[in-house]
Amino acid sequence: MIKKILIVEDEAQTREIFARCLNFEGFFVLVADSGTAGVQLAKSHIPDLVVCDIMMPDMDGYQVLSTLHQNPATAAIPFIFLTAKVTMADLRQGMGLGADDYLTKPCTVEQLLEAIAMRLQRQEMLKRWYASDSQLQELTPAHASSHSIFPNAPKLNQVFRFIEAHYRQSINLTDVAQAVGYSPAYLTNLVQTRTGRTVKRWIIERRMAQARLLLSTTSQTVSQIAESVGYTDVSYFVRQFRQFHSASPQVWRSTAESQASVS
Repeated sequence: MIKKILIVEDEAQTREIFARCLNFEGFFVLVADSGTAGVQLAKSHIPDLVVCDIMMPDMDGYQVLSTLHQNPATAAIPFIFLTAKVTMADLRQGMGLGADDYLTKPCTVEQLLEAIAMRLQRQEMLKRWYASDSQLQELTPAHASSHSIFPNAPKLNQVFRFIEAHYRQSINLTDVAQAVGYSPAYLTNLVQTRTGRTVKRWIIERRMAQARLLLSTTSQTVSQIAESVGYTDVSYFVRQFRQFHSASPQVWRSTAESQASVS
């Protein structure tokens, strides 16, 4: 299916260059020379992705994004900002409104195409994940449930899903960012802004949660548990566990066992 891309840009030359190149790449391109026109086109055509300049006279890019997010039909459309400069304040404001990416002008056509490809790929990935979840929920008995350490943050669902699926491996910020289609810097700010914690912290917390479960429900050694939750160095695992729990894994296990026997 041909993907529809909406370009909202008041600078005619930039708008025409991008439109021509995207048409050449096989996209169906919609163009708007103002924020107001862009919102109208988005509502009437429901594009697969929006590329929008920030600084525009009638309605700036932030207003466009905010308006689209207030409409259920356009709220989930991937949104890329196009701007002459990006300060940390700009980045945080855009992330707070739900922007998916930034492109700094002047940018090349290759950079534009790469950003669009990554957003569309991520959107398809989310659709597959949601479909899988729906199927899983249909197959799961009503009484079956699982507890997640991750907060309810729709914008970060794919981040937490990747961590959940791979925390037993030696993953880091770069791996997560690449998997979900964000730059490491953007992802760092996004997760920090929405949760108050870093990606690394969430990876560690997921590993610690599993370690506690294994310590309290199995007879596995500390070395075996360390390896099963993603640590190749058992000493490093013990140090991190002690930092989180103010006790070594062995002491934590003994305490848990004592409390279980009393109760």
